[in-house]
Amino acid sequence: MSNTATGTAQSAIAETQKRVAAHLVGRERELELTLAAVAAGRDILLEGPPGTSKTTMLKAITEEWGIPLLFVEGNADLTPAKLVGHHNPARVLKDDYSADNFVAGPLIEAMQQGGFLYIEEFNRAPEDTLNTLLTAMADRSIAVPRVGSIKALPTFRVVASMNPYDNVGTTRLSTSVHDRLNRLSIDYQDAAAEEDIVTLRTQAGGALQQRMVTDAVALTRATRQHPDIRQGSSVRGAIDCVLIATQLADLRSLSDPADARYPELLYDAMIVSLSGRIHLDEAIESTPERVLREIWEDHFILEPAIAEPG
Repeated sequence: MSNTATGTAQSAIAETQKRVAAHLVGRERELELTLAAVAAGRDILLEGPPGTSKTTMLKAITEEWGIPLLFVEGNADLTPAKLVGHHNPARVLKDDYSADNFVAGPLIEAMQQGGFLYIEEFNRAPEDTLNTLLTAMADRSIAVPRVGSIKALPTFRVVASMNPYDNVGTTRLSTSVHDRLNRLSIDYQDAAAEEDIVTLRTQAGGALQQRMVTDAVALTRATRQHPDIRQGSSVRGAIDCVLIATQLADLRSLSDPADARYPELLYDAMIVSLSGRIHLDEAIESTPERVLREIWEDHFILEPAIAEPG
């Protein structure tokens, strides 16, 4: 490749990064690394908890490139036939097996359309299904019985994601699968970035909603540090907390963040938005509501008391 062509390609990638970054908050480094990997023609595993902008980032990249993003949920029911495709049974009975009655699965669709095959909960898929990907990743082609060899377009990528904190119902990835995937660990954004995300998603404005954003993010982040919680809530919990709290404030005619009723209002919104998103340690004999009440008391009672002068 000539220096001019190389420079043009680098310029295009830099422009892609700039435009994609406009869709993300606090993900500059992760975007740069992911974009570098896929632009280099590599497949990648994004390892991190839910709600850390993995899907948002991939949607933005594929939209910018003008290619499809095909979603697949990894679970015990994801068989090789569901991933690759199958022959239409009715047409097989009528016309026998042929390429014409083959129904392409998401892997073949992604290869033929030059899209990203995005497999969420990657380590929940059966091992034989994951092994089906090995040839596609290594050779960028796959042989389908009674159909022939399917070659991938140059923009085809396999992108996988998995939650490192969830070990229930998961399988250990083989060395062969690991060897064909680059890996990037993605953690939660910092508090300031999460407040920006919540403000953006809820269109929060005014003193009351701004306080809701600050408190909801603090409470949500506290669920990730509590000793009784195995996995806390993502920023989606904070978004829903603000949205619900806003409606409660309207129902209760509360417009002043200094209103004495405000803390209890936040607690009610917190119970609805976070109790289903936290996962307690199996050895703990408690309930999500009790643990959330403890977090709420730490935030609204204990911390303000510590901060008081004298």
